Amino acid sequence: MVWMTAFHLGFDLAHFGWWRQDFLHDPFWTWQRTAIVSLFLLCVGLGQALAWRQGVPLTRFARRWAQIAGGALLVSAGSYLMFPRSFIHFGVLHGVAVMLLVARATADWRAWRLWLAGALALALPWLAGWTLGGPLAELAPAFNGRALNWLGLVTRKPFTEDYVPLFPWLGVVWWGLALGRWLLQRPSRPLAGPVAGFAVPLAWLGRHSLSYYLLHQPVLIGALVLVTWLVR
Repeated sequence: MVWMTAFHLGFDLAHFGWWRQDFLHDPFWTWQRTAIVSLFLLCVGLGQALAWRQGVPLTRFARRWAQIAGGALLVSAGSYLMFPRSFIHFGVLHGVAVMLLVARATADWRAWRLWLAGALALALPWLAGWTLGGPLAELAPAFNGRALNWLGLVTRKPFTEDYVPLFPWLGVVWWGLALGRWLLQRPSRPLAGPVAGFAVPLAWLGRHSLSYYLLHQPVLIGALVLVTWLVR
């Protein structure tokens, strides 16, 4: 969450012209985005491993899922106001909402199936790019369109401010689920232990991750708008 905030602060500074950076093409920034999203979705899988172990009821899962899906709609609406041509139609929260349903349905799979399914999910976009760019090129426009590009089987990325499709990212969630189940079987059970004192503030962010995610950008952007107005 802290890394994500720093990344978004840099993005916002570039957007308002305070800092010249290429967030779309510079590997320094694109690799950071990949790492942040990977950690985020790995934690989604770890969380579902804990929920499966604790027997979280469907009603509680459904309530949390509705909050995430609602947050995704808010992100789409807010991004449309700021970036009408490149608004977020399938970003992190949209992806999490879909992946949570899959993770819930597969939480009791054997570990080897989760690891294998994760590897296949990670490889699927590469395979799709090869087939849709060659033998099945006539199908590429359908998968590149907004109706299906949320699957991630595209030959060109959509023009949007955030894009976290089902594939390959479901593979990270599956691996997080497999890793979480493995850790919970260890004698020390690191996922179930007490939080170290220095990490208590970070744990608070983890417990309120959805609220923080939805609020941090409006706060950052609002602060930069105010500073820009005062300076200019």
